[in-house]
Amino acid sequence: MNVDTIAAIATAVGESGIAVIRISGPHAVEAAARFVRSRQDLRQAPSHTVHYSHIVEAGSGEAIEEALVTVMRGPRSFTAEDVVEISTHGGIVAVKRVLELLLASGDIRLAEPGEFTKRAFLNGRIDLSQAEAIMDLIRSKSDRAFSVALKQVEGALSKKIGTLRHRLIELLAHIEVNIDYPEHDVTEMTGAYIKDTSREVSDEIERLLKTANEGKILREGIMTAIVGRPNVGKSSLLNALSQSNKAIVTDIPGTTRDVIEEYVTVNGIPLRLLDTAGIRETTDVVERIGVERSRGALSEADLVLLVLNSAEPLQEDDRTLLRLAADRQTIVILNKTDLPAALDERELADYVPESAIVRMSIAEERGMERLARAISDLFFSGAIESGDMTYVSNVRHIALLKQSIQALSDAVEATEAGIPIDIVQIDVRRAWELLGEIVGDTAGDSLIDQIFSQFCLGK
Repeated sequence: MNVDTIAAIATAVGESGIAVIRISGPHAVEAAARFVRSRQDLRQAPSHTVHYSHIVEAGSGEAIEEALVTVMRGPRSFTAEDVVEISTHGGIVAVKRVLELLLASGDIRLAEPGEFTKRAFLNGRIDLSQAEAIMDLIRSKSDRAFSVALKQVEGALSKKIGTLRHRLIELLAHIEVNIDYPEHDVTEMTGAYIKDTSREVSDEIERLLKTANEGKILREGIMTAIVGRPNVGKSSLLNALSQSNKAIVTDIPGTTRDVIEEYVTVNGIPLRLLDTAGIRETTDVVERIGVERSRGALSEADLVLLVLNSAEPLQEDDRTLLRLAADRQTIVILNKTDLPAALDERELADYVPESAIVRMSIAEERGMERLARAISDLFFSGAIESGDMTYVSNVRHIALLKQSIQALSDAVEATEAGIPIDIVQIDVRRAWELLGEIVGDTAGDSLIDQIFSQFCLGK
């Protein structure tokens, strides 16, 4: 653990009302005080107080900015160290001048990405799963994803993992006693205890893993490809879902030449929408490239929204798309229902069930609620669980939970095979260590460095 003092801009750089520079470390208050002129000496300031100040050159005393300076003394701070936050005007020049002034002193260095949160973790302020949830909180793309991340920041997942690890450490203690004092051991009772506890913990982990698919969707969004022939209403659907004019809409087929991406939220579910070029045979070189990219987006999508024109008979290009989407989660949108119907819906029965068909008039904004319900039914069995549900959404956590189930399964199999309990103990301890990696208790330095390197600077 470094004991030097670090600083970084904690807000997005750009024009805004204020910008915040965060300083943390054992000499944060003393180092900042040399550049802060206020009514009270910053070094004597009580914790959690805010001071109207001017930021001045250390040598000349010339004021370069006015600011509000907040003092938070450890351990009652985010990093559990002394922290000073300088709130300057939000222009790029103002915040940059203050940061450069602080770094030029030689007592403060620029923080690495995620270093403030890393210090909070290393100082015991939060565990590793809570630290990762902070980035999920920042990156959340829907209210529901934000709520899930906030619960994890508050320690909902940590508490569950802590309870499971406590059960396993009790089991390990029981095994250790029986290894040390075999004369008091009843082999049948110890074997039954190992199997019962291992299975109970495995069942609890399985219940957590059942939320993994929904959690991952809430965290990352559903990659959704909007596909169809040219001029069936794909770009209009993108604009309707995003409530903006993101895509150009004309009556000219082939207007969309490339894949357009947009994040939207439908019934609390984040969708990463990909509006693709109309898929058809074409001699236009640029359009052909767009068509190939559309095929690629279709093959990678978690959800395919296949738009058909209900006012035209089913075309061969439509049938090709229906076949291409056969192995994906697909919702067929029959658009332009405000016009006389010409498409025979019985032809769709060979490709998709009736429940996967949504009738819409995008131009008249009819059918959007039906589409939202169809997406919810497809991915969440109609609804997302209530707010007290703890979701597992992190890929690293999911992998560790699966490995811990395997370790406990190995322990049960070894016990049933009559293998000595000191060997069985290895599998139980392995499960305990894997769960510990989730919260950081048994995580190695290289893993910790890798996780925090993905954080933004200043967090």
